[in-house]
Amino acid sequence: MRLPRPSLGIGLGVLLAVVTLLLPQVLSDSQLTIYVFIGLATMVVAGLSLLMGFAGQVSLGQAAFYAIGAYAAALLAKRGLPPALALLAAPIAAGGVGALMGVPLLRLRGHYLAFATLAFQLIVLSVIGEAKQVTGGDIGLSGIPALGLGPVALDSPIQYAYLTWAAAAGVLLISRNLVDSRPGRGLRALATSEIAAAASGVPVGSYKLKIFALSAAYAGLAGGIYGFFLSYISPGSFPVLLSIQFLVMAAIGGLGAVWGSLFGAALITLVVQFLRDLGAQPGMPTHAPAVLTYAVYAGLLIVVMLFLPDGLLPALVGRVSGWRRRLQPSAADT
Repeated sequence: MRLPRPSLGIGLGVLLAVVTLLLPQVLSDSQLTIYVFIGLATMVVAGLSLLMGFAGQVSLGQAAFYAIGAYAAALLAKRGLPPALALLAAPIAAGGVGALMGVPLLRLRGHYLAFATLAFQLIVLSVIGEAKQVTGGDIGLSGIPALGLGPVALDSPIQYAYLTWAAAAGVLLISRNLVDSRPGRGLRALATSEIAAAASGVPVGSYKLKIFALSAAYAGLAGGIYGFFLSYISPGSFPVLLSIQFLVMAAIGGLGAVWGSLFGAALITLVVQFLRDLGAQPGMPTHAPAVLTYAVYAGLLIVVMLFLPDGLLPALVGRVSGWRRRLQPSAADT
């Protein structure tokens, strides 16, 4: 009788967990900073992947919720709230704003919704820039206390790396359990057809609003960690290009693929960092990093949309599954 084989997903999950735990031990401080940024992007993209892949809603404003989480945590910590509680308030604040704004925004569809979320980010950045007495305006907010609990404070990149990836793992597990749950079946029906889902009894409007708020909360949590990690934030930390970057990560990793957010975030973050280093080489024009980044975004999106419309990770998993089926014996082992 054939023994059950461990699933490919479990094996990859264990391998990923081991690599995540060991990798910070061999990275320099500058590399750890990039490692932290990959984890933060993973959290934001996980929510965006759910929003676009299941609820069918396009958002160009995830960096706004990223900023809301960062400023909420930073302002509360600077006013005496324990940093751990301030970090907890970050996803609550971003998710609350997401739920509030989702009520009017989700009445829109397609590119109208995309433009509306883009306008929302511009409004958020404008408010932050004008509220100088509270947020520091365009100068920014500095002197953010170190994140910690009681006398124990996080004061090194490696500690923030472990915190970030623990939070990212929690976000990915929540997303996976959500997709595999009963509401997740309703979300999959919603992704296929809103009309069919509504006819089957799925509360379409409620599900879309909840996913919108959840994606905002993910971004808020990442923003809170970002603020404590750098101890300085400003409106320039959350440009519109950042929202586009999150969108590219979600599309390349695979919309609706839970682990695709990790794949897309890692790939794009590393590519962008490589291009920045390349553009900073002697003899390169000052605008070279931006030009190279835009060109790569466009090129990757065109290639993925034409040849791998489901994203890189689903395509890779499908290819591996095909290889496994071909390698399996035709008759059962006895």
